[in-house]
Amino acid sequence: MTDRKKSAKSKAWRPRTQMIRGGLERSGFDETSEAMYLTSGYVYDKAEEAQAAFKEEIDRFVYSRFGNPTVSMFEERMALLEGAEACRGTATGMAAVFSSLMCQLKTGDHVVAARALFGSCQYVITEILPRFGIEITIVDGTDLEQWKEALSKDTRAVFLETPSNPTLEIIDIKAVADLAHNAGAKLIVDNVFATPILQHPLELGADIVIYSATKHIDGQGRCMGGAVLGTAEFCNDTLKPFVRHTGPALSPFNAWVMLKGLETLELRVEAQSRNTLELATYLSGLEGVTKVIYPGLASHPQHELAMKQMGSGSTLVSFELECRDGEDGKEAAFRFQNALELIDISNNLGDTKSLITHPATTTHQRIEPEERARMGIGESLVRLSVGLEDVDDLKEDMAQALKTG
Repeated sequence: MTDRKKSAKSKAWRPRTQMIRGGLERSGFDETSEAMYLTSGYVYDKAEEAQAAFKEEIDRFVYSRFGNPTVSMFEERMALLEGAEACRGTATGMAAVFSSLMCQLKTGDHVVAARALFGSCQYVITEILPRFGIEITIVDGTDLEQWKEALSKDTRAVFLETPSNPTLEIIDIKAVADLAHNAGAKLIVDNVFATPILQHPLELGADIVIYSATKHIDGQGRCMGGAVLGTAEFCNDTLKPFVRHTGPALSPFNAWVMLKGLETLELRVEAQSRNTLELATYLSGLEGVTKVIYPGLASHPQHELAMKQMGSGSTLVSFELECRDGEDGKEAAFRFQNALELIDISNNLGDTKSLITHPATTTHQRIEPEERARMGIGESLVRLSVGLEDVDDLKEDMAQALKTG
C-alpha cells in the first residue's frame, strides 16, 4: 500500500476537519474525492506475496470481504470522529449489533440489556442469543437498582441504546459502565439516535459503540451500512475474525456514500436538532397532542441527564395523539399520518426529509402488546424524525393534519 498517500497529521485535527479529511488516502492519481475501489479481489506480483498476505506477514488487501481501501477510509474516519482506536464497517446496522455481540459470546455467558430497544435488537437479544445457551437478563434502563441487581454476577456483555427507540429514554452511560466493568462485562452502546456529534459513549466509559450508518451518517436515505468501534485489541483480535469469516462486509460503494455523508454530518445534525427542539416545543402546546417525548424539553423525565450526556436533544421526537370519539389509539395515529401532506410516512430516520412512523405497527410490531405497553409504546404514539425542511412548513403540516385528518 505504499503507492497510496495519507496525511500524518490526521489524528491532531479537530472533529469538523476529521469529518472532511480523516482517513483520506489518495492513489497515485492524486484524486480530490475519495476513490471508490469496486473490486472483490487483488492481484500479486508473485505467489510468495500472496502467501505472505494470507499469513498476515505483510500489510495489504487480499479480498474485499476482509478489507477494502474505500471501506478502510470510512473505518478510519469513523474511528477518528468517535475517538476510538479502531472501527469495523458492516453491511447494515443490525450486522453491527449482531457482530458486536456474537464475536465475544459463547454458551453459558450472561448478557444484560435494557428493555427499551429497537425491535430487531430485542429479537437478537431475547430470541436468537438464548438459542446458543446464552443467559439473558432484561432491565428497565432508567432504573439503576435493576442494573445493580442484574450485574451482581459475572456478565460478559451489556447492551443498551440511549436515547432509546422510540420512547427516547435516557440511560446513565457512566453509571452502567461502572457496574458492567465490576461484573467483568463490556458495555455496548447503540448511539444511533445521538450520533457521534451529540454523544460520546467511549468518553463516558462504554467499551464498544455501534451505529446504523444507514441513518444520520448517510443522512439521505441512500445506502445501508453499519459500524462497530472500540479498542484496537477488540476490533482486531475479537471482532475482525468473526466479521471476516461470517461475511457481513460493507460494500465499497456504500462506504464511499457514507464518507460523503460524514462530510456534512455535523451541519445536518445540528440543524435538524434545532428544528426538532422547536417542533417539540410547538407540539407541547398543540391541541390534539396529549404527550410529547423529547430529551431537550424540561418535561422529559431524564432531561437533566440528557443535557449532561448529550450536546442537544437529538433529531427525534415522539408524541401521543388524542383519540376522537369512537377512535382507538391506532386509528388516531393512522388518521394523523394519512392527513400529512409534507412529512412522509417511513420507518427510516436521520434523513434530510422528515419521516414519521407508528412504532406499534412497524418497527416494534412483532413485540407482544403487553411488552410494548411496558416499554411505553402505546397505540397512539408516533415517532417523528425531523429533517432539514423549513420548520414553519413542518409546523403547518402537523397543524393541518390534526385539524383535517
